[in-house]
Amino acid sequence: MRIRLLSAAALLAFAVAPAFAAPVTYTLDPTHTNVLAQWNHLGFSNPFANFGDVEGTLVYDAANVGASSVQVTLPLSGLEAFSAKFNEHLRSADFFDAAKYPAATFKSTRVEAAGEGKLKVTGDLTIKDVTKPVVLDVTLNKAGVHPMSKAQAIGFDATTTISRTDFGVGAYVPNVGDKVTLRITTEAAAKAK
Repeated sequence: MRIRLLSAAALLAFAVAPAFAAPVTYTLDPTHTNVLAQWNHLGFSNPFANFGDVEGTLVYDAANVGASSVQVTLPLSGLEAFSAKFNEHLRSADFFDAAKYPAATFKSTRVEAAGEGKLKVTGDLTIKDVTKPVVLDVTLNKAGVHPMSKAQAIGFDATTTISRTDFGVGAYVPNVGDKVTLRITTEAAAKAK
């Protein structure tokens, strides 16, 4: 009897395993996603701005990480630098020219495993219609059932550094730093089937 139960359990495990190994598509939760940009200002400070109202999807395949992908839109209407006057300046033609280019985008081109719970995500970042490759160093925070929504959820943190002059956002360089560090934290929920 015990052997039959173990055999049945093994068969059930094999039957269920493909469901967990399949790629899962998630929708980013803008409420729990921050894309923070930090730069040096005249050597005196290192301020932040948050690209809020993030929209996007990610596909994560735990069994085949290379089949994973991410696509994100950052509407500049959600840009928040914690000062109304500075928000307007960042959206002006001096920087993002948001009236002409209302959003920045990122679309992955390659996802690679980089150790336990770590990924390298290469993709195309587009700002002001200028597209350049960037590489994100990504940490998988957690994947599982969300305790509140009861839906499958996943969370990541990521970092990269870009040169803003590469994207035509070079006002006041070199006095205001060219290098911008991006720190991203995101939570996403599986799409309903």
